[in-house]
Amino acid sequence: MKTDTIEKEIKYKKKMAWDNLDEGLRKRAFEFCEDYKKFITDAKTERETINKILDLSKKANFKDGELYKEGDRFFFVKHKKIMALVRKGKKRAKEGLSIVVSHIDAPRLDLKQNPLYEDVDLCMLRTHYYGGIKKYHWTAMPLSLHGVIIKKDGSVVELSIGEKLEDPVFTICDLLPHLSHKIQDEKKLKEAIEGEKLTLMAGSIPLSDKNAKERVKLNILKILNERYGLIEEDFLSADIEIVPAGAAKDVGFDRSMVGGYGQDDRVCSYSNLKAIMDSEDPKRWTVALFVDKEEIGSDGNTGAKSRFIEYITSKILAIDGEENPQSIIMDTLMQSRALSADVNGGVNPNYQEVHEKQNAAFLGYGVCVTKFTGNGGKYSASEASAEFMGWIRKLFNKHGVTWQTGELGKIDEGGGGTVAKFLSYYGMDIIDCGVALLGMHSPFEVASKLDIFETYRAYKTFFEADW
Repeated sequence: MKTDTIEKEIKYKKKMAWDNLDEGLRKRAFEFCEDYKKFITDAKTERETINKILDLSKKANFKDGELYKEGDRFFFVKHKKIMALVRKGKKRAKEGLSIVVSHIDAPRLDLKQNPLYEDVDLCMLRTHYYGGIKKYHWTAMPLSLHGVIIKKDGSVVELSIGEKLEDPVFTICDLLPHLSHKIQDEKKLKEAIEGEKLTLMAGSIPLSDKNAKERVKLNILKILNERYGLIEEDFLSADIEIVPAGAAKDVGFDRSMVGGYGQDDRVCSYSNLKAIMDSEDPKRWTVALFVDKEEIGSDGNTGAKSRFIEYITSKILAIDGEENPQSIIMDTLMQSRALSADVNGGVNPNYQEVHEKQNAAFLGYGVCVTKFTGNGGKYSASEASAEFMGWIRKLFNKHGVTWQTGELGKIDEGGGGTVAKFLSYYGMDIIDCGVALLGMHSPFEVASKLDIFETYRAYKTFFEADW
């Protein structure tokens, strides 16, 4: 056998997505990412993401599945932080569902329940970080406040401060390098900034009454009361998140990448949303699932560990005419197939040593399929079978989806997990499939536009497939 034949037909070689897409598809990819940038700019919290998905799905003729049983497109929302979009297929639902699950939460800072305090004549806000952050990332940058406050009388105040050009922003002031030698520079990076010191600057003008105590804090409370009708106790019943201020942007001279906050995992959530809306003639009942709390273990009533997937399945079976849906929920889920739509870590040119590059993901090489997750000896992992991996491989190749495989770093370097293991609990086949990111969990993550588009194409192809 000739060498060139071995090279072309036998040897495995990853392919850059840019080489596989013609000009028409490249143009579509760039257009796709224009809408995507707007999505992640507008949707910076779980509530905002759910509201955005709900708005876009209604425009695509999805109806409230709690109210309607007629039709072929439905949505289900619970607790304003978890939802599913469902489309009817040609086969009966009990024969198995096609599920793509993505998470809508992202690492951030949350305001503490009692956040306001005054020190050295400055009003500050105490925070509690959420998820796996590098604390130094969140200092010396403009930050915005997003969330809801339930007032004493039960009325709701929605906040979004710091995104408009005319808005003020908030910030966490770092220590100047002239004085940081002992208190920061000699410590380990993860210890240099303490969680309790991630406090936001909220104001510096005192109340005019010079005899009052905590005059700056009182003035801020006065402003909040005049503007929003708030009293300090109202913070006890609030969900307020601190996120980077500003819009998602193109990155690079060639504008080939997207930079912005929350791409883990809203890049997959947006692709999931668009894929279920755009999929043509689905053979199976399809479910785009959007869950919360992945970054802190998927616990709670809005996480993947909740019984929301069982609830949705029972609703689908009822709509499909099953008289006793509860009795066949487990059978249905056992026969289902799913993609865990989550990101992977791309190889950073400055830190290549943490990857085993033969089995790592690269920006610009298409959607990343991750056969197994976990850490070390595959602890806390979900691993797809060879058969399911083979089916995915054949499906993507048949439809011209550019894809790659990738592990999250060297074996002993670290690792991570996704919601895949919580859906695999039901016995369904599931595999991780998503975008490779640089700067994952930072306030400004970077993704390739081609990878984003190929991820959308992968999910759409999966939704349209049968088995």
